[in-house]
Amino acid sequence: MATRRKPTTAPRNPLLRTDGFIADRWIDAAARFAVTDPATGANVAQVAQLDAAQARAAVDAAQTVFDGWAHALPQTRGAALRRWFDMISAHREDLAQLMVAEQGKPISEARGEIDYAASFVEFYAEEAKRPDIEGVTSHLPDAEVEVWREPVGVAALVTPWNFPSAMITRKAAAALAAGCTCVVHPSAETPLSALALAELGLRAGLPAGVFNVVPGHAPTIVGEWVTDPRVRALSFTGSTAVGRLLYRQCADTVKRLVLELGGHAPFIVFDDADLDQAVDEAIKAKFATTGQDCLGANRFFVQRGLYDAFCARFAERVAALTLGPGMDDADLGPLMNEAAVTKQESHVADAIARGARCLVGGARSSLGPLFYKPTLLVDVPRDALVMTEETFGPVAAVTVFDTEPEVVAAANATEYGLVAYLHTLDPRRIYRLCRSLQFGMVAVNRTKVTGAPIPFGGMKQSGIGREGARWGLEAFTDIKYVCRDWH
Repeated sequence: MATRRKPTTAPRNPLLRTDGFIADRWIDAAARFAVTDPATGANVAQVAQLDAAQARAAVDAAQTVFDGWAHALPQTRGAALRRWFDMISAHREDLAQLMVAEQGKPISEARGEIDYAASFVEFYAEEAKRPDIEGVTSHLPDAEVEVWREPVGVAALVTPWNFPSAMITRKAAAALAAGCTCVVHPSAETPLSALALAELGLRAGLPAGVFNVVPGHAPTIVGEWVTDPRVRALSFTGSTAVGRLLYRQCADTVKRLVLELGGHAPFIVFDDADLDQAVDEAIKAKFATTGQDCLGANRFFVQRGLYDAFCARFAERVAALTLGPGMDDADLGPLMNEAAVTKQESHVADAIARGARCLVGGARSSLGPLFYKPTLLVDVPRDALVMTEETFGPVAAVTVFDTEPEVVAAANATEYGLVAYLHTLDPRRIYRLCRSLQFGMVAVNRTKVTGAPIPFGGMKQSGIGREGARWGLEAFTDIKYVCRDWH
C-alpha cells in the first residue's frame, strides 16, 4: 500500500473559520476535532466541537428572532438572501478551494458546486417575495375564505460531506425565504464550507440568529434538536439508515420532515440508443464527485444487441480518466475516508468471485490510501453486492438484459427510488418507462437534471418531500385557513 504524502500546512483561506456560529457570535469549545485533506492527510483545521448545551443555545437564538423574521416583509427577506447570493458569488474561488481542502473533489467540480449552491439562494431570494395566499370560493353564503402559508418555526438542517455547500443552501435558502430560522449541523468531515457560508451571511447582513451553524458530534447535536419541540422542521440529506432513525426520533414532536436519502440509480441503455451519447453520459453519471453522489449511476443495464460495443467503448473512456488531488483538477479525486475505500474493495471482490470480469481498475492507486482507481466491472450477476447496495464510489457495474419488462423489473427491485437514467430513441418506450420506473426523477438521454427550479427528491426509501422549486417551501410552511364573516 502506498504511503501518504508528507502532510503540509494548507495556506490560510480568507473564509476559514473554525468556531461554531450562534446568533452573530463565533463560539469556541473546550474540545476540537480535526479536519484533514483526504488527498494528503494534511491537517486543514481544528474545529470547535460544540456540545448539547450549545446546540440548545442555537435553538434559543433561532427561536428568539423567529417572530421578527417571520413577520418581516417578504421583500426584506428576499433582499437579505440576494445579498447573501452576491457574497457567495463574489467569493466563489475561496469557497471552492476551501471545499477541495476538506472534501477532496476536483477544483472544477468544487467551483461548479459553488455556482449550484448560489443558484438556490438566488432562486429563493425571488420566491421569498411571492408568498402563496389563495382565495378560495366560499362554501358559505356570508363568508370570505382564504388559505395562507405561514412559516412553521425553527428548522434544523443536517447536511452531508459530499456536497458541503449546496446541500446547505438548498435547504437554508428555502427555509429562510419561507420565514423560518435555521440551525445547521454540517458533517464533521466537512464543516468548513458551512462555517464559511455563515461568515458570508454575517457580511451580507443576515439578522443575528436566523442562520446558526453548530459543528460537533452528530448524535449530540442532532439528538438535542429532534427532541426539542421548538424545532418544528427537520431536513436531512444522508444515508437511508440514518434517515430511518431520524424519522423515528422526530415522531414524538411531530416535526415536518424532508429526508433526501440513498440512491442506487439504474442506468438503462436500449439497443436503439445513441452509443456515443450513452457512453458520454455514463461517464458523467458514474464518476462525477468520484462516484460519491446519491445521484450516481450504480447499476448499468445494457440490452444485448449493444452490450459488447457499449462495454468496449465504456472501458476505453474509463481507462482514460485521470486521478489526482483536487487542486490538480484531475477527473477524479480521493474518496472521503477509509471506509469508503474498503467498500469499493469489498464490492469488487464480491462481484469477481461471482463471475464478473474487471476490465479497468479494481484496486487502490499509488497516489495514496484514499485514492481508488476508476473501475469497470462487466458481466456482473444481479445478486452481487455492487448490484444490490449503493457503492458510493468509482466502480461501474454492467450487466446485460433482453426485454423491456425484464429491465423495468430489475431496475425497480430496490428499496431506493431517487433517480433513473434512460437511453433510448423510441418515444413510445420513453413514455412507458417514465411511467413504470419507480423513481422520483427520470433522466432521458442525459445526466444533468438538477437545479434550483426543479423538485429534487425520491420515492420509496430514498426519502420524503422535495427540495428546490416552489415545492421546496412546503416543508417549512403551515397552511392556515381563514374564514371571515363579511356582514
